[in-house]
Amino acid sequence: MLYYYSMTPMTQEARPVYLRLRDHIAAAILDGTYADGDPLPSVRAFAAEHGANPLTVAKAYQSFQEDGLVTVRRGVGMFVAEGATRRLLKNERDAFLSEEWPRIAERIRRLDLDPADLLERVAG
Repeated sequence: MLYYYSMTPMTQEARPVYLRLRDHIAAAILDGTYADGDPLPSVRAFAAEHGANPLTVAKAYQSFQEDGLVTVRRGVGMFVAEGATRRLLKNERDAFLSEEWPRIAERIRRLDLDPADLLERVAG
């Protein structure tokens, strides 16, 4: 499972730290900071940069490895797996459309917002 959602939205602070770190890494992969085949920072370097416990970072990295999104090269480090960006993007889109969009669409209806006006704001 790539993302963990429940029926009750969690605030960012209420989510386990390793999931927040995982989201941060996923965002960096999606925005191109780390491309397919690129090395990820070492656990210690990432932990120091983000003020996190190295064991917590290792747990976030391990979850990516279990999902096949990173590969380990023994003695070298962890690398973004080939196709990871495409898979993350698909999973992010699926999660948005199934988990977030229904709440947003309901709020748009409740507030009687005009979808055309919203599209104009996004485009403009």
